[in-house]
Amino acid sequence: MEYLYSMSSRIVSVAGAFYPNGCRGIKQYISKFNRTGAEAEKIFEPKALIVPHAGYLYSGYTANSAYRLVNPKNFRRVVVIGPSHRYHFKGASIALYDNIDTPCGTLPIDVKYSRKLIDNNKTLMFIDNMHHEHSTEVQFPFIQHYLPDVKVVEIVYGDIDYKDLALIVKKILNETRTLLIISTDLSHFYPLNRAKDIDRFCLKGIKELNLNYLNRCEACGLIGVKALVSVASESQIIDYRTSFDASGDSKRVVGYLSASAR
Repeated sequence: MEYLYSMSSRIVSVAGAFYPNGCRGIKQYISKFNRTGAEAEKIFEPKALIVPHAGYLYSGYTANSAYRLVNPKNFRRVVVIGPSHRYHFKGASIALYDNIDTPCGTLPIDVKYSRKLIDNNKTLMFIDNMHHEHSTEVQFPFIQHYLPDVKVVEIVYGDIDYKDLALIVKKILNETRTLLIISTDLSHFYPLNRAKDIDRFCLKGIKELNLNYLNRCEACGLIGVKALVSVASESQIIDYRTSFDASGDSKRVVGYLSASAR
């Protein structure tokens, strides 16, 4: 099957808003995250990570705490899956550009593997507009920093059953030297105590690989989380916090979690 795409590069759209628009600023953030927190205990070598996608000021520490556990020698490819926030559409879109532009240079896209995934799954397609998405984009600087030699695959999903996405996730987990990234934030804009009460179902569902708890979880990327939980064999919670930790505002907070799985 032949594929057409109009641009050779996936242009970043939230640099300067969600994360710095200069490489130096990104590296300063990551250095600060690594100075201010102890490294989490790694129980197993992860094949997948769940990470948040808010601005680095709010959720960057939580995301970084997962990425820093990854051994770059184990991977040659990273697949990033995140929900669409800007557009409603059915299915999932996979990027078929040649590379991704970032403030620290370009990340090559594994176009051959991306096309292979399309050929083997009817819910996957390529829609250019879907790839102006922050849930996946904020992951690229972390990937570039911690796994500088990999190729990437970007999947943005819309209206899709988690069971259909789980078929793709399972295939990715079975690939050699491939790391899967599931992007999600948790509850949005509740008072602090209420947010934590809701988020505990997310944490418990992920930790215990239990979809019943996830049915009471509020997360923008819940479909991706359910897809991973439904096929994973083991998981570990790495970090949890809310926007209150950065802003001091306890009236309207957003929850953030990072976890690893295989």
